[in-house]
Amino acid sequence: MKICIIGGHLAPALALLDYVPREWDVVFIGRKHVFEGDVGVSLEYQTITTKGITFYPLITGRLQRKLTRRTFGSLPKISRGYMQSLIFLRKENPDVVVGFGGYLSLTVALAARTLGIPVVIHEQTLQAGLANRIIGRFAKHICISWESSRKYFPKKKIVLTGNLLRKALSESFTETKKNGKTKEMQIYITGGSAGAHAINLLVEQSLPRLLEKYILIHQTGDAVEFGDYARLSVQRSLLPDKLQKRYLLTKFIDPTDVGKIYAESDLVIGRSGVNTMTELLITHKPCLLIPIPHGQRNEQMDNAIFLKDQGLATILPQEFATAESFYQAIEDMIEKLDQFVAKKNLDMSLHLHAAEHLVQLLQSDYEKETGEKPQTRTKE
Repeated sequence: MKICIIGGHLAPALALLDYVPREWDVVFIGRKHVFEGDVGVSLEYQTITTKGITFYPLITGRLQRKLTRRTFGSLPKISRGYMQSLIFLRKENPDVVVGFGGYLSLTVALAARTLGIPVVIHEQTLQAGLANRIIGRFAKHICISWESSRKYFPKKKIVLTGNLLRKALSESFTETKKNGKTKEMQIYITGGSAGAHAINLLVEQSLPRLLEKYILIHQTGDAVEFGDYARLSVQRSLLPDKLQKRYLLTKFIDPTDVGKIYAESDLVIGRSGVNTMTELLITHKPCLLIPIPHGQRNEQMDNAIFLKDQGLATILPQEFATAESFYQAIEDMIEKLDQFVAKKNLDMSLHLHAAEHLVQLLQSDYEKETGEKPQTRTKE
C-alpha cells in the first residue's frame, strides 16, 4: 500500500507516521521553505527527508477569502500548484492521499480527484478550515478532532478520531513526570515549527531579568527574514556565563523531546494553534498564550479562550504586548502557578489513540477495495 501525505501542518503528519506500518510506502508533498520567498529550510523538509521519505516540494498559492491585491498574484500559483500535484501523483500513483488542511492541501486534493485517487482529510481545529470544507465535498472520509467541527461537513463522511498526537509526546511526558523534574523553575517558549517573531522579540527585550530567575528553553524557528535565532545567539554570547547556561536557544525542538520538555517545564509560552492546545490539555500545563492576531476566523483566540476556560491559560493579546506586560504576565502566573489547574475533567483518551484510529481507517478501506491486506508496493 502506498499513501501520499500532504504537509503544511507537520504535527499531525508526524503523528500519523508514528503509527503507519513499516511495510507501507509513504510519499510526502509539502513545503521546502519556512515561508514563501524565504531561504530558510522548513522543519517539515528536514524531518521528512531525514526519515528517508520521498519529499516533493510544492509551490502553490493561498486561497483568498477576500479580494485583495494579493489575490491576483496567488491565483496563478494555485494553478501551478495543481499542475505540480498532478505530476507528483501521476508519478507515484498512491492508493490514497491524506491531508490535514491548509492551503497546500487544496491543490493536491483537487489533483487527486482528477486522477481518481481517494482523498481522506483530517480537521484539527474546533471549527473547520476553508480548504478542508472545500475538500470535504469530494473526500471519501472526513476525520474530525472535536464534536464542534461536525456541523461543517457532510454527516455520512465524518469519522470522529480526535486530534493526532505523536507517540513520543505521551510516552516521554509520562516517563519524565514519573522520574521527577528539575528543582529550578523552567519556562518553555515556542512559536511552533515556523517560530513566532513577535514572541521572540518579547523574550529578547526581557531576557536578562528572566534568566536571573528562570531556566529558559526557547525555540525560535528559522525564518531568515527576521533573523531571530542569529540575533538571539549573539545576545546570548554577551551574557555572563551563569546566565548563558540558563538559556537553551534552538531553532527547532526534536519532536521526540517535546514530551520531556513539557514535563520538566513549569510554564509554557506560545501561540495557541490547535495542536499546541491539545498538547497543553494532555499535559495539563499552565500556559501564557499570545494568539496570532490575523488568523482565519480568529481561531487561535478561540483556542486560547478554550484553554483559559479550562483553567490553564492566561491570554496576552499581541497588540497589547510590551516587554513590560510580557514580563509582568509571567511573574503573575508564576506567583499563583498552583491555581492553574484544569477545571473540567476532559476525556483526552480519544486524542491519544487518534493516529491509530486513522491508520485503521486507511487499512480498512484498502482491504475493502482490494480484498488484500496492505503490503509494500513495488514501484513500476
